[in-house]
Amino acid sequence: MKHNYKTNPIVLELISTLKNRSREKEVSLWRDIASRLERPTRHFSEVNLSKINRYTKEDELVLIPGKVLGSGEVKHKLTVAALGFSESAREKISAAGGTCLSIEQLMDTNPNGSGVRIMG
Repeated sequence: MKHNYKTNPIVLELISTLKNRSREKEVSLWRDIASRLERPTRHFSEVNLSKINRYTKEDELVLIPGKVLGSGEVKHKLTVAALGFSESAREKISAAGGTCLSIEQLMDTNPNGSGVRIMG
């Protein structure tokens, strides 16, 4: 019989932190991301760099509630926050002058969630 609950303690802690931050700062963005991460793992977003490049502009802040995959190229500098990155995606974003952040780092640097685009 399959478990109907999450067992990854890192994701559970992240969901709890997102909900607490949403209540403290009254920012609905963090509640939305927490609800997306509460879904089954097979429903997590997987976004390729080609899609990120197509729908973003220079110096934009993008949040992916899932994993960033390395298919495609990034042709401009941007900041990407995600639950996980493939090694090739991390290298390509850094080569374009961008930065890769975890969701926790994004919450610390941008507690109000302003200027964040959600993809996935």
